[in-house]
Amino acid sequence: MTAARDADERTTAPAPTPTPRLPAKLAAHPSVQAVLARRAAGDVANPPPMIDAAWLRELCLAAGADDVAAVSLDHPDLAGEREYAQSALPGTRTLIAMAVRMNRDNCRSPARSVANQEFHQTDEQANHAARSVTQALQDAGYRALNPSVGFPQEMDRFPRERIWVVAHKTVAVAAGLGVMGLHRNVIHPKFGSFILLVTVLVDAEVSEYGQALDYNPCIDCKLCVAACPVGAIAKDGSFDGLACTTHNYREFMSGFTDWAQTVADSEDAADYRSRVSDSESASMWQSLSHPPGYKSGYCLAVCPAGEDVLGPYLDDRKSFMDTVLRPLQEKKETLYVLPGSHAQEYAQRRFPHKPVKEVTGGWHPPAKRAAPTGRETRTSSA
Repeated sequence: MTAARDADERTTAPAPTPTPRLPAKLAAHPSVQAVLARRAAGDVANPPPMIDAAWLRELCLAAGADDVAAVSLDHPDLAGEREYAQSALPGTRTLIAMAVRMNRDNCRSPARSVANQEFHQTDEQANHAARSVTQALQDAGYRALNPSVGFPQEMDRFPRERIWVVAHKTVAVAAGLGVMGLHRNVIHPKFGSFILLVTVLVDAEVSEYGQALDYNPCIDCKLCVAACPVGAIAKDGSFDGLACTTHNYREFMSGFTDWAQTVADSEDAADYRSRVSDSESASMWQSLSHPPGYKSGYCLAVCPAGEDVLGPYLDDRKSFMDTVLRPLQEKKETLYVLPGSHAQEYAQRRFPHKPVKEVTGGWHPPAKRAAPTGRETRTSSA
């Protein structure tokens, strides 16, 4: 990996692996004989117990990450991750957090197809980078694993327990890649909120671990509060996760369940079309045919934090709000809310030009409707 590592390998030769006692039939297999021959010749990967931090950083950056830091699984802030990490990769000792940048103006576009394409393409780039790092660690003799950046996740657990293998944001903050912002996105000190995160698990320690930032990159501008169309982010720091997922994840998980329930509950095509607009049907089709679309993400889009991002906001805050914040606030779009929720009241009051639609969010079945009158009730044998 490095000159120091190579020197260490020369001066500390690994002890030869003892030949195992094998049944005659197994010992005679060509693959078994090849493995044993390589071992006898010393042609096996014997990595040092500790990964060189400089080598690891170079590896991750070459794979496509824009920043990287490692954190021990024993870090006190990762107590809630240990069970899941060990379940995914028994023997995990270190979590490698990587950040991949997104293009800012794409994320800020009122055309959600542009923003969603940016999210998904960066997803793929991050997954590819993590897979490359995992493969390199494996080739070096370590055991390593890279969970998905986002979806797919463990849907057999939904909705009883968490569906993600690793909490990438929690790991990144513990590793020192950033600080969790008011909008519940990690803010990188240089790249700001315009990053996606991925984690690699490995069964070895690293020579140097990241350190938590000693300041918060958030500038407390509250633009994320002003941009959220369903009031999920409050000025006092509280966060309504259900309001966020009900709207933003309309075409994921629970939102799809709600749509499927609407299909099942509709009496016929005309009834369905009275409940779901043509544009909503087309959008759901698009999410089924391509990666699902996020409905918002505006909190990330308007965030000016980060050294590479902050300049235009400092130069002319009014222009920044006119060109970044207001196009998202003024966009006419359907907002999805739970009936009687704070999100519903907020959306109707704050954004009267945006149609508000009550949905179950998939968290519970739709209310039973009264039996039809004046027409024959259909049965399964009809």
